[in-house]
Amino acid sequence: MPQLFLNEKSCETTADPDRVNRAMTELVKAVLAVAKEDRAGTLLVSREPVKALQLAQGHAIGKWIGTPGTKDLWQRLVILQSKWPLRAAFPDGESHSDVEYRHDGDAVEGLGAAHLTGGLGVSLPVEPRWDAERLTLVREELLDDEDGGSALTEVEVGHAARPEHVASHLPWIRRGADTVLQKAVEGLRSGADLWRLRSELFPLLQFTRLSEQHFVELPEVWVRAVGERLGELQDAVSDWDPDRQPISPQWRSYVRTEFEVRRRFCWFPDDDGENRLFDWHCDFLPKPGRMHFRLLHEARTLRIAYVGRKRGV
Repeated sequence: MPQLFLNEKSCETTADPDRVNRAMTELVKAVLAVAKEDRAGTLLVSREPVKALQLAQGHAIGKWIGTPGTKDLWQRLVILQSKWPLRAAFPDGESHSDVEYRHDGDAVEGLGAAHLTGGLGVSLPVEPRWDAERLTLVREELLDDEDGGSALTEVEVGHAARPEHVASHLPWIRRGADTVLQKAVEGLRSGADLWRLRSELFPLLQFTRLSEQHFVELPEVWVRAVGERLGELQDAVSDWDPDRQPISPQWRSYVRTEFEVRRRFCWFPDDDGENRLFDWHCDFLPKPGRMHFRLLHEARTLRIAYVGRKRGV
């Protein structure tokens, strides 16, 4: 799970509003670049709730939200998992009150929390010192001995303030995302479990309400294979831009529309009660497993209506 810790020091400047707004746009794009690789696991941790953030002195986040071109970025940011205050990201019972981190002499609680938890620091690139893929911090830790005192060490923390910075962290993000999803899918034993965890494991995908019955009825032999196919579908829609790819995403496995002669098997009730054509489909083993869905271009996703035995055979 890529936990992203907001560096509060980058939000305490007196920079002019236009510069702050441009910096916030870059930061949000960086956060979304991480979420693109691991939508389910990305967690933004801040000192205060995202909706109450101060981006600079006298500059509330609402001023950025009101600028042209930010509506989509804000909507995508606000649906991500978030947590506050910073200590809420620590394991229960741990406060790390005996450790302090500094950068250029300034205490940096958020960046310190990123180092303590193995997360990634994120900052508004308002100042040049925050415009980097990695940052060096000075860690001071109180010593638990008779003489007291403290120990100073230099440490490095992964960091991003622009989407370009995320590239160097992709192996770490993908390794974590693949491992978490793989373990979760491997641990599934029933279609009911898969249905119950669908929003957690596959948050970018949609499912019709009536598709629940098909998932619940899945034989155990199909559960893992269906989970793997859902992961591939989520990967495909995660970077789908319908303006550039008006027909469909770049699929990660063999996905196609049904032949005209078989389309009578592809009509299913949608959530508004209307029967619609869900003729996009993929297979899963052992044969004849099949999943039917339709594309939702405006929402940049797909909606699944059926999973089970290939219909009509």
